[in-house]
Amino acid sequence: MNLFTRAASRRRPAPPTATQLPHEQTSFAPAGGLPDPALATLTGEWMIDPAHSRIGFSVRHALVTTVRGAFTEYRSRLWFDGGDPARSRAEIVLSTASVDTGVEQRDAHLTGRDFLDSAAYPRMRFTSTGVRLVGHDVYRMTGDLTIKDTTRPVDLDLTYLGHVTDPFGYERVGFDGTTTISRSAWGLTYDQRLAEGGAMVSEKVRLQFDIAAIRTMPGG
Repeated sequence: MNLFTRAASRRRPAPPTATQLPHEQTSFAPAGGLPDPALATLTGEWMIDPAHSRIGFSVRHALVTTVRGAFTEYRSRLWFDGGDPARSRAEIVLSTASVDTGVEQRDAHLTGRDFLDSAAYPRMRFTSTGVRLVGHDVYRMTGDLTIKDTTRPVDLDLTYLGHVTDPFGYERVGFDGTTTISRSAWGLTYDQRLAEGGAMVSEKVRLQFDIAAIRTMPGG
């Protein structure tokens, strides 16, 4: 079975099953106030719904434009604790070969040795190490980001968007997240220069997590 799939079924989807995450997580005391008590009902295992989510990036190109792309194949394991956000945790593993910017030639360059080198490094990974509440409906998730076998800490700011039950009876929760990284810190050192002296591709890359997650079934 392919671990990386995001195809949406035309039929009623089968309930996702829970997968256990490691428990060696750093705890942070909540800051910026206490979480909404109503969120306690959301405590449990969740998984990202790829058909309604986007894990992407944007980067300045040639100083005057912005290139946007996304990773279309990934798997996820999430645990949300609405009563104590510090106990929440997440892991997302992405296929580097699945990068899609809408331009085939550019995608081939990004998956080549100048950037992600998908042949040698087929996976990227984000694993959380702690979560804290920093404002109304805003959480800061600290975690380890691994690209090309280099692992460095990042802070991901997540905004809670809400919670609904869909027509199929599944519970859904939404978050928008973002962080900005310096790509050379992860070995993405491509440095072609413009005639004016600036970089063809900016050092700074903004990562974006537009997440719709579904509560998983216990066990399985």
